[in-house]
Amino acid sequence: MAITDIPIFGMLRERMQWHQQRQRLLAENVANADTPGFKPKDLREPDFRSPPPPSSIPLSRSNSAHLASVGDPGLSFQLERDSKFTVRPAGNAVSLEDEMMKVAQNQMDFQAATALYSRSLGLLKTAFGR
Repeated sequence: MAITDIPIFGMLRERMQWHQQRQRLLAENVANADTPGFKPKDLREPDFRSPPPPSSIPLSRSNSAHLASVGDPGLSFQLERDSKFTVRPAGNAVSLEDEMMKVAQNQMDFQAATALYSRSLGLLKTAFGR
């Protein structure tokens, strides 16, 4: 049995991947804080109560001349559409204060998930006598 077959490890791994992708989007929001017409993006939290959607198998490129697949292969979670933002005269809707609070909260949650993952691995090692 692989570690990925244990449900708690699968959920923690998915949660950590979600935090990584959210960090990338939040950093993109901060980087575009002065871009006219830019609207911030965020990810919807994964729901562990419902079964996961079937994942699509990404196409591999054996040659750099091949076309890349359509869409963002690095983004496997759903975007959250939040209409509670204030738009500045230039059309930009990024609030640096809100984005930095989200970044800090995301970092703390990611650290909590990695701590749980490593502690669970430690418990398994203790149980197996290693």
